Amino acid sequence: MKTLLLARHAKSDWGAAQLRDHDRPLNARGLLDAPTMARRLRDEGVGLQRIVSSTAIRARSTADAYATAYGLAVVEEPALYAASDRTILGVASVLPDDVEVAMLVGHNPGMADAVAELTGSFVEFPTCAIAECAVDVTTWSELVEGSGALLRLRTPRD
Repeated sequence: MKTLLLARHAKSDWGAAQLRDHDRPLNARGLLDAPTMARRLRDEGVGLQRIVSSTAIRARSTADAYATAYGLAVVEEPALYAASDRTILGVASVLPDDVEVAMLVGHNPGMADAVAELTGSFVEFPTCAIAECAVDVTTWSELVEGSGALLRLRTPRD
């Protein structure tokens, strides 16, 4: 059994119209929510071992908050930017097998779709939400549609 945390980036800033979508930073709320959610996850005893993030600034900044709380490095994965559910689960399927608890940080609608594909649960996925999924596999390469169960959805408003 492995645990996959699917996380949506924190609230981003739409104020600088000249920025490409990929380059939008977190806004003030996002800068507060990301470290708060990271500490909460850590304080709840979730044993996060690996963080893989979209290369978008808002996702990477969110992932950095988790990395700081856990003392981990962030692995950037360009495929997670604007990824489909299949791409997200494909990234998860090549995680190192010695990792038991991993987080992917990305974007909607892909993250919500990946939760549905993996667990059969359809969830509202606001910014900075984390879906904790138990995955009934011994190696990540066994991860397929329906191989997971949604344990909990955490949001900043909980």
